[in-house]
Amino acid sequence: MKKGEAVSTNQISARKQTLKKLYSEHNVILVTIIIFILAAIVESTNFLTLQNIINIIRNNAVVGVLAFGMSFVIISGNIDLSIGSQVVAVGSIILWIMNSTGNMLLAIIVGLVCGCIFSAITGIIITKGNVPSFVVTLGLMNIYRSVCMFFMSGGGFYGEVEMYSQISNYSLFDKIPLPIFYLAIIFAIYYYISKYTKTGRYIYAVGSNEKATRLSGINTDWVKIKAFILMGAVVSVAAIIETSRMNSINASSSGISYEMNAIAMAVIGGISMSGGKGSLVNTLFGIFILGIINNILTLMGVDVFLVNAIRGCIIILAVLLQRTDKNS
Repeated sequence: MKKGEAVSTNQISARKQTLKKLYSEHNVILVTIIIFILAAIVESTNFLTLQNIINIIRNNAVVGVLAFGMSFVIISGNIDLSIGSQVVAVGSIILWIMNSTGNMLLAIIVGLVCGCIFSAITGIIITKGNVPSFVVTLGLMNIYRSVCMFFMSGGGFYGEVEMYSQISNYSLFDKIPLPIFYLAIIFAIYYYISKYTKTGRYIYAVGSNEKATRLSGINTDWVKIKAFILMGAVVSVAAIIETSRMNSINASSSGISYEMNAIAMAVIGGISMSGGKGSLVNTLFGIFILGIINNILTLMGVDVFLVNAIRGCIIILAVLLQRTDKNS
């Protein structure tokens, strides 16, 4: 190799390392701060008000809860495209049981169990059938939505127990909406699982190198199923928050694009689409980043039809940065 070629190669490598550091686990916080500053400059009068910050977090609490479960699924080397429709399915079950029995607690418990069972079935089909998660969850997305539209005749269910709406519409100390509190609780639980439990460590191991993990004596199929069960648990929580906030669920319009937004939050936060890498802390900042971007676009008066295009560009950029990290 000539001297000039060596210098050029070193320069390219240096640029890749710079991009890698920019989007590493330890700098997502910095990216969030930069976006905050830029947003404040663009919309200085409205953005940095306490009420606006609270609104950003509250408006993204449902999808944010889903993003933590999606992080585990992606880290395990899979994807789940059915969660938006599954939120509708679980939400409709909760409202139907509650309206039929008048028992709010029973409805919530059944909803939590159903969400976990639905996702466990997803994991079993993927692992035992040896079918790509993309295909399975794409099919389930249509199944959940279609069945719900059939039973609700294309409409929806409405809650008939007045106390149920207080689950999402009550504020702690008259300032902090309960959905923000739920988001914080789910983050704490899932962060603990990812860092301090065998389940969390095994999920990372399977996503990083499934074959080596299996040869070490770990039941990789069961680990993947548990990752989906963790997804199902937060689907149920999201369904409770959503149905309580609106006191209803609609088969046609509820849960639309929730799976895409949850994936976006995880990926923007640095969860690797190739599996085995990423932190739940980064997912939390990914939630903030996407929420801030959506909010600032709204404050700037960007046409609503262009918002998804801009969001898509950001997701592609995040994946490209991950690719640079992988090749460096």
